[in-house]
Amino acid sequence: MKENNPKETWHKTACVLCSSNCGLEVRLDGTEITRVRGNKTHIGSKGYTCEKALRVNFYQNFQGRITTPLKRLPDGSHIEVDWDTAIAEVAEGFKKVNEKYGDGKILYYGGGGQGNHLGVGYSTATRNALSITRRSNALAQEKTGEAWVEGRMFGAHTHGNFHEAEVAVFLGKNPWHSHGFDEARRVLKEISADPKRSMVVIDPRRTETADLADFWLPVKPGSDAFLLAAIISIIIGENLTAKSWLSENTVGLDETVKAFSGIPIDDFASRCGVPEEQIRNVARRLAAAESVAFYEDLGIEMAPHSTLVSYLQRVIWVLLGNYGNHGGMSVHSYAAPLFNYKASGSEPTDPVTGSLVISDFFACNEIADGILSDHPERSRALLIESTNPVHSLAESEKFRQAMRAVDFSVVVDVALTETAREATYFLPAATQYEKVETTFFSASFPENWICVRPPILTPPEGVLTEPEIHTRIIRELGLTTEEDFLPLRELAKKGLDEFSEGFMEFSINNPELAALGAVTLFETLGETLPEGMKGAAVLWFTAQQTALRYPTQVKAAGYEGDGPSLGNSLFEAMISNPDGVIFTRHQQDQAWDLLETVDSKIHLAIPEMLEEVKGLADSPSEYTSDEFPFVLAAGERRSFTANTIMRNPEWRKRDKEGTLRLSLGDAEKLGIDNGSRVRITTQGGSAVAVAEINETMMQGHISLPNGHGLSYSPAGGEPEIFGVPTNELTSTNWCDPIAKTPWHKHVPAQLEVVEP
Repeated sequence: MKENNPKETWHKTACVLCSSNCGLEVRLDGTEITRVRGNKTHIGSKGYTCEKALRVNFYQNFQGRITTPLKRLPDGSHIEVDWDTAIAEVAEGFKKVNEKYGDGKILYYGGGGQGNHLGVGYSTATRNALSITRRSNALAQEKTGEAWVEGRMFGAHTHGNFHEAEVAVFLGKNPWHSHGFDEARRVLKEISADPKRSMVVIDPRRTETADLADFWLPVKPGSDAFLLAAIISIIIGENLTAKSWLSENTVGLDETVKAFSGIPIDDFASRCGVPEEQIRNVARRLAAAESVAFYEDLGIEMAPHSTLVSYLQRVIWVLLGNYGNHGGMSVHSYAAPLFNYKASGSEPTDPVTGSLVISDFFACNEIADGILSDHPERSRALLIESTNPVHSLAESEKFRQAMRAVDFSVVVDVALTETAREATYFLPAATQYEKVETTFFSASFPENWICVRPPILTPPEGVLTEPEIHTRIIRELGLTTEEDFLPLRELAKKGLDEFSEGFMEFSINNPELAALGAVTLFETLGETLPEGMKGAAVLWFTAQQTALRYPTQVKAAGYEGDGPSLGNSLFEAMISNPDGVIFTRHQQDQAWDLLETVDSKIHLAIPEMLEEVKGLADSPSEYTSDEFPFVLAAGERRSFTANTIMRNPEWRKRDKEGTLRLSLGDAEKLGIDNGSRVRITTQGGSAVAVAEINETMMQGHISLPNGHGLSYSPAGGEPEIFGVPTNELTSTNWCDPIAKTPWHKHVPAQLEVVEP
């Protein structure tokens, strides 16, 4: 690790403001990041970055950073506590919960956010030690409906090859701002400029991506299911399906075709607000293409019929034979899975609410309600890491109450967030530039990559990394001693091959310590890694699992050896190359080998979804009323919005107040001018925002940006709130009936001018 030396030039790292995690090079002046540019040798982004990454110093250096643990007193104030006391009381607090209520009443919420994934590996040790089986995170507020569908259809996660697709379809997604694949804006411009390729955007708003599209379908908010069902019916009715391909590669075709054959296309077109002829033109363009890639995102995953829409869009590209083809859709390899797709179809249920636990995630939208109930099985303690559910989950006040209602809670984070303020204990963590880190978001096929980035700064005194925090908790619980690790430490000094052989024997002979695997690796192998890289020890297990899962493809990516030696070769490459490495290289036809269904075929018919299709004609296409006539998209991605790690509002070059966007027609009707103060009222609450008349908005559709409404004190005094915290306006009961994902992008609302 380089010293904090102002004479140092460029340091390689990554952006942490969205899931793309583009490679960066930064210059330092002490602890300040003074210049930022894209890393041209990064394996994924190749020098690409957007304007957000240029402002990462506002994340690294912010006012009011806490560098000692804090304990919350009954009156809501905090006192500083030394680390030894904090760790002892944290361990004891969780132990008491288990002793009082029995195992399984502690809920873990977290998993790393946009670029902070190694900590969750170490949390596994603490979770195993404390018998924590309940888990949730932000994915359960966005992606579990999609995961539920993909588990049934493919047994795994699919992703599109947008770099090569003849037709790219973006559904409720604006990749100009939300990215989602490498070099997003470059790729969008390439598609737009190529007369042989096409782009389809389905969105109520004329987004920056829609401006580049060949087909923009301005669907009415919340009516996407009617549009997609109409497209499917047209594909079937006009005989556009890939018949022989479907016969060979899918099951459930007949019942699927039957369910869509009677769709009233003209009625559905009217409901979604898109002319039937335009829908037919899009269906025909999709059918004529050699390859089609779809990307859905929060615009439909947090709106009515969200799980159904996730199903419908997949039915479209499967009916057209777009799986495993060059430029189409495919399952991909992974270094570490984000979901347990194999659980789909046989999910357990939440013992308190009865809702599905999809891919091992409890429905985060129901956590607060469960805690605040009188159910004997309710969660009694919370361990929250690198996430801010008080701000990000529906009905913020309800989650605040839930945190105060549990017996014990701990938050591990960089900043004293809205959530951390409510916790029994706040444990300050190192930033993502003060420790080794990586992410597991990459979903490329036929090649896939991972980038392990070393620290570029030293954490301030008094701050610990997550691996250190979890290791200290495990020690305090009395589950390990120094003597336990001595044999493995000696083997680690001899080399990875000796360590690999010894670790397997150690795990067999010491199952209790094997359950604490990440901490065991940190305490042994970690000691031999380069300076600053100790926290990467958990990736040795990741590399071994990857080599075991994809031996041929790991070798094809350039790594040598067999068994553990192949994993060691991959591990060494991962931790020694800050530009990232390709970890698997598949052949195109090997996409079929990655399906995880029992028969290696695509399962088109999901009974629950086909039932919803049958009832779609009788479903509402609008959810507004005289009382709440507008549809609020609570959390729009914009040029300068990001997750809540960007707390200083000064990072935004534009839209610092987080304006409420509305159409010119709505503004004229209500007498609203640019800059007017407007009150937004929903069933969940009320807030005041500054109005922005925006020509891209559909009449009746309004939006507020994500990432605003955070408490911050630029001068270091009492914190202020900048912008609207959108989840003061949302409701936990406004959600998908299957996955319970909240409908944040479709909140019925009322507007009124606030008189000056």
